[in-house]
Amino acid sequence: MELITKAPKGTVDIVPGESEKWQVVEDVFKSEAALNGFQEIRTPVFEHTELFLRGVGDTTDVVEKQMYTFEDKGGRSVTLRPEGTAGAVRAMLENGLYNAGYPVKLYYLTSCYRYEKPQAGRLRELHQFGVEMFGAAEPVADAQVIAMALSAFERLGLEDVGLQLNSIGCPECRKEYHKALKEYFTARKDQLCDTCLSRLERNPMRILDCKSPQCQEVAKGAPKITDYLCEDCRAHFQKVQEYLTALGIEFEIDPGLVRGLDYYTRTVFEFPSKSLGFALGGGGRYDGLVEEVGGKPTPGLGFGLGLDRILMALEAQKVEFPQPVRCELYIASMGEQAQCKAFQLLNELHRCGIPADTDVCGRGLKAQMKYAGKIGAKFTMVLGDNELEAGRAELKNMETGEKKTVSITVEDFINDYVTVSTEAESSSRMFFEA
Repeated sequence: MELITKAPKGTVDIVPGESEKWQVVEDVFKSEAALNGFQEIRTPVFEHTELFLRGVGDTTDVVEKQMYTFEDKGGRSVTLRPEGTAGAVRAMLENGLYNAGYPVKLYYLTSCYRYEKPQAGRLRELHQFGVEMFGAAEPVADAQVIAMALSAFERLGLEDVGLQLNSIGCPECRKEYHKALKEYFTARKDQLCDTCLSRLERNPMRILDCKSPQCQEVAKGAPKITDYLCEDCRAHFQKVQEYLTALGIEFEIDPGLVRGLDYYTRTVFEFPSKSLGFALGGGGRYDGLVEEVGGKPTPGLGFGLGLDRILMALEAQKVEFPQPVRCELYIASMGEQAQCKAFQLLNELHRCGIPADTDVCGRGLKAQMKYAGKIGAKFTMVLGDNELEAGRAELKNMETGEKKTVSITVEDFINDYVTVSTEAESSSRMFFEA
């Protein structure tokens, strides 16, 4: 029998055995966010299209080529979120989160959707961890979000993650820079792709982010934004570097780094993975975005990290993950009465936080024991008429084969089980230590 369909191109299923690894990574990032005072936000998977046109920028690849945009049944244009920041800004304003005072610190674990050519580390449904901070204009805030990302990478065991840093200035100092870029690229129009030709007048900085090899080659000789920074932007950038240096964080200044979204101002950064050859994510400041979306002028900054890429990097470095929680006890049953008793005991085990399982497929005893072996149960126990009559059953240690008799009355069973399992754990530990 053939499947009627498969997962859409550019998407993946995260199945048991892999999902546990994702949970480990997500928990590290959530923990790091909490340590730094960030709280979780969850926004809709789709937004009104105008949010991304205004917020992300109509000259970006994301808006021009990659968005999943459609009309709903009411004739409104909506878009599956291509990134997390614009939606977080809208939610912050709409829900008045600023009323509790600044800074507003938010994080999210979310999926984003971009129609692009699937390849290693680049999917059409990408999974992202992101943070946003609103109301903090000081350079120490830039350093904080960078440091917390690097701290999480370190906790995960990633050893080859770098930091590339740049400042792309403010709207004022970018005016002269745009002029210089226009002059440079106009003189080389014949070497630019059609998309970049259209960007030449509207936003020449986007040419610096083009993925076309010929445009990349032309861009190598383009003027550098760091030569056009105003006094305030230069001082801000210098302070960011000083704070990072104070933490012993190494970084590389990359004057060509502009990031792929139009809302960025001043500090921008990326975290390249040496083993993978591409960035695990990045971010920066967006001091004009809140106002662009409809709020009062409010500084903002944040980052987005690709969880898909981070898992690839962990695999490439052969980082070991903790063993997933496995079944402590499997209760095999024979007959309806025994099954009912097994169900009762199973419920008590779960109430005590002990992972346990029993048969729900109507299998025979042999098949049940085979299944217990497959799921790696530490102990097994068989219930039948004899056990029910005696009120006791044998608990078998699947590693040693040792058997212990325990009560199966609801009141006594848990105590007996905990005693036996604790003794087994202690014996095993003593064996390995010896």
